[in-house]
Amino acid sequence: MKNASLTLQIKSDIEPRVATQPSRLLDDSVSTPLDLSRTDAVGHSSDLPAPTHHDDLLTAATRVADGAHTTAATYDVDGAFPVCDVSALHEAGLMTASLPREYGGDGLAGACLAAVLKKIGYGSLPLGRLYEGHVNAMALTARYGRPEQIRLVAAEASRGHLFGVWNTDDKDGLHLIADRIQYRLEGRKILASGAGHIERPIVTATDSEGKRLMVMPRMLRGERADLSSWTAQGMRASATGAVDFSDIRIEPDQIIGGDGDYERQPTFSAGAWRFAAVQTGGMERLLDLLLVHHRRTARGADPHQAARLGQAAIAAETANLWVLRAADIAEDPFSTRPPDQIVAYVNLARLAVERAALDLLELVERSVGLQGLMRPHPIERVSRDLKTYLRQPGPDRALTSAAAWLLKNVAPNGEPWN
Repeated sequence: MKNASLTLQIKSDIEPRVATQPSRLLDDSVSTPLDLSRTDAVGHSSDLPAPTHHDDLLTAATRVADGAHTTAATYDVDGAFPVCDVSALHEAGLMTASLPREYGGDGLAGACLAAVLKKIGYGSLPLGRLYEGHVNAMALTARYGRPEQIRLVAAEASRGHLFGVWNTDDKDGLHLIADRIQYRLEGRKILASGAGHIERPIVTATDSEGKRLMVMPRMLRGERADLSSWTAQGMRASATGAVDFSDIRIEPDQIIGGDGDYERQPTFSAGAWRFAAVQTGGMERLLDLLLVHHRRTARGADPHQAARLGQAAIAAETANLWVLRAADIAEDPFSTRPPDQIVAYVNLARLAVERAALDLLELVERSVGLQGLMRPHPIERVSRDLKTYLRQPGPDRALTSAAAWLLKNVAPNGEPWN
């Protein structure tokens, strides 16, 4: 069985190969890394207005995505963690970008954040999963944390530390037990991405009074993680596994917010648009890989192939439009929409993206045929990662709860979301 020490050995085995053997693996679509010193990089020609800082962040995200796609096949082994790509996120200024400006961030949110998340997912879905979890941790701390807690998180993120949110309990749950003036944790989290590498995760725990609280323990890299249970087809480079928190001491200032804040609506469910944005980036990569395949094989003019290609483009853009609208609805600071309306829309958006992605996967598979199912073809890896990432919890509940809101609230005026 794998354990934390084996995980670290895998990581040490991978890192030199990442530095010395990047491979394009049949993919001609990888672009040349961007020169961020150029003022006209990525569409900003000299005769256009100077880019905003958010444009700069998207340019930086593009560079990270290019590098992540180049090394993604190398990291596609059990227990891997994309250490070089996470470092690239830090060097690009993306680790603190979603924090409020008063805490040293860029206030990256809404459609701008959606564009960055899509771009990272376009480069690597496992990296996108890790970065989306980091952004979620920043958002929870900024919303519910005290100023000193936000400053702590901002300082550590600015030094390149990756954060994450681990909410899934095993059958016994994670408990916060009072121990004199301190607390201690007892129990495990499962399906924790970045296990063994995230040193300060946000975890949910239940205290002796039944309160559900967010706790931010400090951990040592490589300790307490067991990745042996993560045997999924895809997302192998996300270092997903179980983490045992038993007997970790917790100070009162490591508790963020109050009872039930983590599940508080609409932010709990409405945040689903972020992982849908990462998934959409993976869809756009698949569409590009399909185009590369048709150009290489000169089969795109075949009417059946052309029809599938057109349907694939529709699927990718459908996901994109739902994500952008969901980001706008969920993060509008001036919104007067009721919380349950926001949740209903985002629930539909995440399922619309799932449906579009499943359609795209089928179209790509039928178009490319058997070679798209064989390693080391990049379509095989990206498809496998996307299929795995699409399996988010509670899809039926999300759909039926959105339908219930529509039945109860929408008048027959043809504009249910305005």
